[in-house]
Amino acid sequence: FVIAALIIVAHFSMGINVFVVAPLFPLIIDDFGVNRTTVSLLVALALLIHACFGLPGGVIVVRFGLKRMYFVAWLMIGLSALSAVAPNFLSLLIVRMAYGVGFGAIIPATAPLLMQWFRPREILIMNSLNIAVLSLGVALSVSTVAPLANALGWQNALGVFGAIALVGAIAWGFLGKTESEATSAGSDISIRDVLSVLRSRTIVLLVVADALVFMQYTALTSWLPTYYNESRGMSLTQAGFITGLLPFVGIFAVLAGGFLPLRIDSKRVFFIVPGLFVGLGGLGSFLIDNTIGIYVSLVLLGIGSWSYAPTLLSLPMELPGITPEKVAVVWGSFVTVSGVGMFIAPIVVGVMRDVAGTFVPGFTIFAV
Repeated sequence: FVIAALIIVAHFSMGINVFVVAPLFPLIIDDFGVNRTTVSLLVALALLIHACFGLPGGVIVVRFGLKRMYFVAWLMIGLSALSAVAPNFLSLLIVRMAYGVGFGAIIPATAPLLMQWFRPREILIMNSLNIAVLSLGVALSVSTVAPLANALGWQNALGVFGAIALVGAIAWGFLGKTESEATSAGSDISIRDVLSVLRSRTIVLLVVADALVFMQYTALTSWLPTYYNESRGMSLTQAGFITGLLPFVGIFAVLAGGFLPLRIDSKRVFFIVPGLFVGLGGLGSFLIDNTIGIYVSLVLLGIGSWSYAPTLLSLPMELPGITPEKVAVVWGSFVTVSGVGMFIAPIVVGVMRDVAGTFVPGFTIFAV
């Protein structure tokens, strides 16, 4: 239970910091004098770094040691607390890059940790809970950071969310441990093993599906608050609250996605139905101009973007010949490929907004 609680808190601290800067883009642009393309790097570059440390992180965790890797990764996320004292845009960007390192390294480290401490059915539930609290963190930060910035200043608001992760990292340092010597420092995995995992048709399909979903999700989560503010006449607080529906709905969707597979044998349904919701909700979120339609679209998009994830993460653990070390590589490949797509998406939307004067072309590309 201690390890379960720590893993859940780690995912919550990741969630509250991943998109927390997005609702504050207009304030950051004004204070630091940057354009929309540049400010989008606060999300996009962090996600690129996150991607770069995904697949390598799955290998590094085997050699560096699971407990130490988890602590260092979580500590890097906690460095987001330094946002409160960042004197300029570059320093804030460096803090966000450190977050990306931690985010990219901690995800593949979680896979072998789960395999050590939990049985297969428990792993499915843990995956559901982990993603649910990550989604909850995204929802809370996106919907509350604007009013918190009004009260404390936007930099102090970012520092508060970062400090939560820092406290969690310290807690892991005192309480975290591995159950066995598996995936401890000094273990190894060969290049042949890595390549054999990445050549699996099942793994390739899962990686591509996950990447396409999160490219759209990142594009919309990063820029919908600004789009609603500029094109729908909403305040930043209202726009952030509405966009926060995506991860908020995801909390319930991912919990359902974790428990329903215990009763429904077919795994295909947990990819096909969410896929339809992702397509319909994504298009409606920016093409529909009435509030009710926007709410319905975001609910569909939130369900589609999160409900498949527990099955996605648990399925590789059921494949023949799989080991904790190989699962770390699989999860690392999820991080890397999705992370590259998530890096590209908000930049493309920001550039197209600066060129075309509207967000619609950029949003449409990723919705399609």
